[in-house]
Amino acid sequence: MSEIKKIFTAKSIEEAKAMAAQEFGADESKINFNVLEEPKKGLFGKIKGEARVEAAYEQSKADVACEYIKSILRNMGIESDLSVTENEEGAVIEILGDTTGAVIGRRGETLDAIQYLASMAANRGDKEYFRITLDCCGYREKRKAILEELAVKISKTVLRTGRTTTLEPMNPYERRIIHSAVANIEGVSSKSVGEEPYRKVVISSNNPRPRKDKRDGFKGDRRPRRDKNPNEYTPRSMDMMKTSFEKDYKRPKPEDDLIEGDLYGKIDI
Repeated sequence: MSEIKKIFTAKSIEEAKAMAAQEFGADESKINFNVLEEPKKGLFGKIKGEARVEAAYEQSKADVACEYIKSILRNMGIESDLSVTENEEGAVIEILGDTTGAVIGRRGETLDAIQYLASMAANRGDKEYFRITLDCCGYREKRKAILEELAVKISKTVLRTGRTTTLEPMNPYERRIIHSAVANIEGVSSKSVGEEPYRKVVISSNNPRPRKDKRDGFKGDRRPRRDKNPNEYTPRSMDMMKTSFEKDYKRPKPEDDLIEGDLYGKIDI
C-alpha cells in the first residue's frame, strides 16, 4: 500500500472533497480528509476566501498500476475503462472498450511493454513482489490458444521426422505456454536457448533418427544400399579417385543431443 496526499482548493469543503474523489478515482468514503481552511463569510453574507482540504488516499499496488496504465493510454490518445481482478499473486487488469491495435502491438509487444512498466510502478520501493498481468480484449487467451496449437503442430512434425525444430524468439510468458503444451506430448521434449530478448524454444524428439550420409545412406552404415552381396560390390569411380586427405578426413559428429529432462519443472525457460 502507498499513501498519496494532496491539497485541494475550492469554493466549499464539499466541492474540494469531490475534486479529490475524482482525482484519486475513489469513493469519498475511502479518502481521509483534513480541513485546513474553511471559507469565511464577509459583509452581507458574502464568502471570502476558499476551502483548503488535505486528502490522503491509500492506494493498493493494483490501484497504482491502474493509474499508471491510464496515464499511458491518455498519452496515446486512448480513452478506455479498466477491469481489475486481484488474486493471491497479484492482479489481472483488463483494458475494456473498442481499443485499437496500437495497445496490443505486434504479437503483443506493446501490451507486454505497458505491463512491464506498470509492474515497475506498482512494486517501486517494496521488496514483496506484486504480479501485474495486463490484457486487452481477451488477447492473452487468444494468443495462448494459438501457441498451444503451434506447439502441437511442431511436435507432430518432430515426431514424424525425428529432426529438432527451433521456434522464433518469444518472451518468458509465451515460452512457458510452449513448454507446458510440449510436456503433455509423449516422445518430445523442449528447452530454451539463447539470450533475452532473442531466447528461443527448441523442440526435440526423444528418439531422434540417425542422420543420412549422402554417399552411403545412413551415417555409420557403410554397406552398399543396392548390392545385397557385399562380395560383389564394386566401389564407385569417385571413391577410387579419392586423395589420401579425403580418405583420412573425419566427417563431423552428429549434432549434439538436445533432449533435456522429462519434467516441465526442470525446464530452463
